[in-house]
Amino acid sequence: MDIFAVYSDHVIKALQEIFPNEPKLTPLLHRVVVEPPRDASHGDLSTNAAMVVAKPLGKNPREVAALLAKYFENNQDVASIEIAGPGFLNFSLTPEIWQNILKSVVLSGEDFGRSKTGRKTKVNIEYVSANPTGPMHVGHTRGAVFGDALASLMQFCDYDVRKEYYVNDAGGQIDILAKSAFLRYREALGQDIGEIPAGLYPGDYLVPVGKRLADEFGNTLVDKPQSEWIETVKTIVLDAMLDLIKADLAKLGIEHEIFFSEKTLHGKNGAIEQTLDWLKEKGFVYQGKLEPPKGKTPEDWEDREQILFRASNFGDDTDRALVKSDGSYTYFASDIAYHRDKYLRGFNHQIVVLGADHSGYIKRLQAALKAVSNGEASVDVRICQLVRLLRDGKPVKMSKRSGELVTLSDVVDEVGCDAVRFMLLFRRNDASLDFDFAKVKEQTKDNPVFYVQYAYARCCSVFRVAKNDVPDLDISQKALEEADYSLADSKEELELIRLVAQWPRIVEAAAKAHEPHRIAFYIHDLAAGFHKFWTKGKENSSLRFVNQDSLNVTLTRLALVEAVRQVLKSGLTILGVSAPKELS
Repeated sequence: MDIFAVYSDHVIKALQEIFPNEPKLTPLLHRVVVEPPRDASHGDLSTNAAMVVAKPLGKNPREVAALLAKYFENNQDVASIEIAGPGFLNFSLTPEIWQNILKSVVLSGEDFGRSKTGRKTKVNIEYVSANPTGPMHVGHTRGAVFGDALASLMQFCDYDVRKEYYVNDAGGQIDILAKSAFLRYREALGQDIGEIPAGLYPGDYLVPVGKRLADEFGNTLVDKPQSEWIETVKTIVLDAMLDLIKADLAKLGIEHEIFFSEKTLHGKNGAIEQTLDWLKEKGFVYQGKLEPPKGKTPEDWEDREQILFRASNFGDDTDRALVKSDGSYTYFASDIAYHRDKYLRGFNHQIVVLGADHSGYIKRLQAALKAVSNGEASVDVRICQLVRLLRDGKPVKMSKRSGELVTLSDVVDEVGCDAVRFMLLFRRNDASLDFDFAKVKEQTKDNPVFYVQYAYARCCSVFRVAKNDVPDLDISQKALEEADYSLADSKEELELIRLVAQWPRIVEAAAKAHEPHRIAFYIHDLAAGFHKFWTKGKENSSLRFVNQDSLNVTLTRLALVEAVRQVLKSGLTILGVSAPKELS
């Protein structure tokens, strides 16, 4: 039961009855919001309805709020209703409403909060997509965690999600990778390769690839010209790098369902060629010159006549080049073909997760997909800002394994998957983030992941205490469902129930906004509410969860603990974080 959705429907119905046959009203109703007031002392629910509709209807907001207040004055579920500020309407509900919500949470079990808002809509989420030239480094980790949590969140809301990794295996970096692996191959044969030349990949992760080449080919490749060995080496080293990347991602609990090869877009009559032909037929490309960009001129800008995509017709800032001066395709030509391929695979809803240096891609990708889908498909590009690694406030040193950056594996090995995932999600994706190794390993309330997991473990401990202290009390799921919920009537219990009741609203809003950090924020708030209740029970025996002198109250309190436990577990599961029953 989503009490906020229920009252949103009530408010909309009230407006329709107060202003019947008003044509200006209907287009405004989607802007009506019912949510918790910022200040809990103002009530249980707050709506902006009066302010949304007043001006278009030629009314004063407080006048409309007064009409709404009168409409609800005889509603048995409403204890009081007040008009605040310019026209907010604040509702206080009766305790019975919250007690009924608690019962519905326990009855729903782990399905509480699941939404049907997705309606099996197909969604493609492309994330990570790092160049397959080495192990994952921490710069890729945030996008990996964000994309994976977003996929889980949307699946929880009934979207049909496909998780995709775009393998950049067609660029010049793959030639460099093959040359780097060939150097390690010579090393494995016992040759002195000296210092790794500038421009090649220096990381030790290529040593096993060199050994594999030596084991498979002996010294038969050594004296062959590059043209004869490079494709063979490319295939082997790419397979090895993808295996390495998959292993790194597995440490974070991440698995993609689709690995799409960029190389498959190229070649005669390939997807890029077909896409360009289709764009030409539609009149979306032309031969022309681009104006030099303002400010610093990028390296890939060319002052010449070239084939251009009319990106500006579809919302981009400028038109975009599709073919380089050497006749090869630009990266953007590959992007257009790739997103058209997704559309042709049935994905009208696409999400792409990119790093901080790709903010300029947003409008061009949106323009490309709008063009190739005739406006039927859309793409939401989510940018993940940089992560700064610290140890006791000081920057972390480089990793020898990668040759240049701290690897994802380094971070997970030191602090664990749970800490990495939660901390990277405990901030908006578009805000920079400091990750301090020392702080995320602390077992204190200042460590968010520990704080939330500790709340879940405490919930579990309450049931262990109950089994020990009141062994004759039936605390099975069936018994909890049949508890006397009217006994959950203290200020502290109702306050915690109100927090639990927000879960369906938070889930649906987070999924629609593509913002999994909202889940992390919410379960941290719920954990805080639970810890607060626990502390009060220490101070006031009447608020303890287990009371041997009142078994009925104990059963009701255990139902409340079960509701908190269910929601915490659902939230942690969406984030890909474990819910331990005990913490060491």
